[in-house]
Amino acid sequence: MKIKLFVAGALLALASALPAQAATEHYNIDIKGQHAFIQFKVKHLGFSWILGSFRKFDGSFDYDADNAKHNKVSVTIDTASLDTNHALRNKHLRSDWFFDTTKYPTATFVSTSYDDLGNSHALLHGKLTLRGITKNIVIKLHQIGAGKDPWGEFRRGFEGTTTLHLSDYNMKKAAMLGPVSENIELYLSIEGVKQ
Repeated sequence: MKIKLFVAGALLALASALPAQAATEHYNIDIKGQHAFIQFKVKHLGFSWILGSFRKFDGSFDYDADNAKHNKVSVTIDTASLDTNHALRNKHLRSDWFFDTTKYPTATFVSTSYDDLGNSHALLHGKLTLRGITKNIVIKLHQIGAGKDPWGEFRRGFEGTTTLHLSDYNMKKAAMLGPVSENIELYLSIEGVKQ
């Protein structure tokens, strides 16, 4: 009996001495408080930048500080929520010339891997489906911060950038705007609330 108690005590002591394993944390993107943004800019004929955003989207992400392979992201975007602060231009961009929002009302991004570069930077690899076409993209990420908010919830936030090419998603009529409009620079600011 004494031997069994000694072994059990030794195992408990060993377990308490081992470092705690960080669990994968799940976050919902804070769309209720509008602390998340998906914005873009594209050159207008090489003279200036047109800025816009998608007003409606939803998603979540998992984060594990000790094991990057557990990190993942999933986002769904309402393409008709596109807004460039100009009604006629919005109408053109929602048409079949560009996003064809009637036929393709949503765009999705699902991550496939996460490369931790250190110093709060990472490369997020994933599949973007837009206009029914799926392409592999890479988003450059920077973790801005994490911690408790004034209401007792735990939050974690990132910003990210990538460049999309209109021709990859069959927006052929975009060519009328000239070659400088082929590339869309995407900027993401994502804040999640831990569940």
